[in-house]
Amino acid sequence: MATPTRVAFDHDAPIELAKYFRFQWEPVQDCHVLLYPEGMVKLPGSAGEIMKRVDGSCSLNGLVAALATQFPGVDLRADVIDFLEVAHGNGWIHETTR
Repeated sequence: MATPTRVAFDHDAPIELAKYFRFQWEPVQDCHVLLYPEGMVKLPGSAGEIMKRVDGSCSLNGLVAALATQFPGVDLRADVIDFLEVAHGNGWIHETTR
């Protein structure tokens, strides 16, 4: 299995879903998914929780703070950074340009 491509980005910049993707809950898959013209990416568990907060106004740092409030006592920062850098590398998200 290939190693996912990680692309770092500014942790203080707001991030948003890339234009050709739609995030939604998919009952048949029993998880959140990213839909795009050629297919679908399943986002089970924590991946869905992270992507729920990618709304164009929240930065990676803000997202980590929101998750820390929802899941107190758990250090999620490294896992969130890992996931979002892979999501950025895959072109699912980018820094908001508005």
